[in-house]
Amino acid sequence: MIAATPRGFRDILPREALARERISGIVRNTFAMHGYLPVETPLLEDRSALERGARVRDSAFQLFDEDGTLLMLRPDLTLPVARLVAGRVDAGQLPARFRYNAPVVREEPSLRGQPRQFTQLGVELVCEDGAAAEVEVVRLLAEALGALEVPDWRVVFGSVVPLTALLDACAPTPEFREEVLALVHDSDLVTLGELIDATPDLPPAAARALHEVVRMGGGPEVIERLDVLLADAGVPVESRGTAELSALASKLADLFSAGRLSFDFSIINSFDYYTGIIFKGYAEGIAASLASGGRYDAVLANLGRPGLAACGFALSLERLQEVLGEPGESGVVTPGVNVAARPIRIAVPKGSLFKETVAALAAAGLPTAELADPGRKLVIREGDVEYVIVRAQDAPAFVGRGGADCGVCGKDSLIEAGLDLLQLVDLRYGGCRFVVAEPRDKAGEAARNYAWRGAVRVATKYPRITQQYYDSIGQQVDIVTLHGNIELGPIVGMADRIVDITATGTTLAENDLVIVDEVMECTARFFAGPAAYRCDRRIRDLAARLAEVARKGSES
Repeated sequence: MIAATPRGFRDILPREALARERISGIVRNTFAMHGYLPVETPLLEDRSALERGARVRDSAFQLFDEDGTLLMLRPDLTLPVARLVAGRVDAGQLPARFRYNAPVVREEPSLRGQPRQFTQLGVELVCEDGAAAEVEVVRLLAEALGALEVPDWRVVFGSVVPLTALLDACAPTPEFREEVLALVHDSDLVTLGELIDATPDLPPAAARALHEVVRMGGGPEVIERLDVLLADAGVPVESRGTAELSALASKLADLFSAGRLSFDFSIINSFDYYTGIIFKGYAEGIAASLASGGRYDAVLANLGRPGLAACGFALSLERLQEVLGEPGESGVVTPGVNVAARPIRIAVPKGSLFKETVAALAAAGLPTAELADPGRKLVIREGDVEYVIVRAQDAPAFVGRGGADCGVCGKDSLIEAGLDLLQLVDLRYGGCRFVVAEPRDKAGEAARNYAWRGAVRVATKYPRITQQYYDSIGQQVDIVTLHGNIELGPIVGMADRIVDITATGTTLAENDLVIVDEVMECTARFFAGPAAYRCDRRIRDLAARLAEVARKGSES
């Protein structure tokens, strides 16, 4: 038996190691020329120390030492460097410019094919002038990408300030505010729109601003529209953040005019971490970002150093390797793909959603003559569009891994995939319900079992949806994952109940199962990969046309 590395970890042989060394050297020299000095932080960190700076997501890579301290393998370098600055750098040493080149570890689910260890090349700038720090750090990222000769690179900006200021001015309840932030963090713009429309206490101008802000993108001209929306919603001028964005755009005007920078306010996540601009670096042939960073003053304030500005970014060495044509395994890069030169690629679901998806795409102005009758073909090229015909459940994986730019599937498939994807349009077809059901002759048995077991045992094909539902009602659940004949679970005693999809309820009735609760309604959604949506105007335009098709369809 071959002695293998753990899942998500791998050996790096000399050829790849030399490529990594060359790339790291170019980045290191670029950073060093601007006065950034190297620092190293421990591989293991005291979790409680990091949590004083910002919320730390759960990780499988934690352990207790002999003193009973909970340690964790660092999930990134920003929090450790911020901890270092807060405790080791005094006011006389500012501005502090630090650079690093180090591995980090993050958990990824089994069978997703993603690495769990990767290397970050990054910088952190801590000073008293936040605006100057933002300009310096963004220019440094642009210079590094240029020095590496990354193909067709660009940097996309967002900011947390306009949305948080809007919510401060108009959110009817704290719960509404938190739900909006959670949906934006999850890139679920469809459910966000539904929440806004279903909130009666929201003034029309505020609702309009909430709908538009997270979908705005383009050059510096979008700031004027953003300012109008916020003003109409009653956001005080000093809170909007638009003046700061205009000043930033002015100082980076050369990069904007060269097509290297753009705004996109769908990049406004991690609200407990970032306090100003957020930016990501993209390149040709990649389905995710090459670099990610932003302004995070609140982290230092939480660590006992208020009044300081902090801004930085990290590049992924593994993604850089593949974009530059070197061997590597990041899981999100399609090397050698010239996105601008190829047609837009759409993942089209076969099965029950296929016919209506073809009709929606045709109504949005795309050529679909051959797609309507594909025979056994899995890839169909029509004009400037390439259709990839896949199972609905697989569409998120194709888009998330760069096999397609955008796609259509049910809301359930997006939830179960759990990938970083932008949910853009509710297409309003393919409607069905997710329900909780149990055998008619076992009514009350689930409650009795819960009383002594402390958990409901549920059979399902949809573990994420099931977990979310039981979390929402505050009950412990033991999930029995099956791939078919879910109804048998409680009938033969494997489970108390099922969570399954139903359109008419016929299958449930035929097996003498009764619905005891509704989980959610589900329709088809149009979604896109973050890089494709933010860097390819065709995706944004298609989303707008499909939204209009869906609106007209609901009115007819």
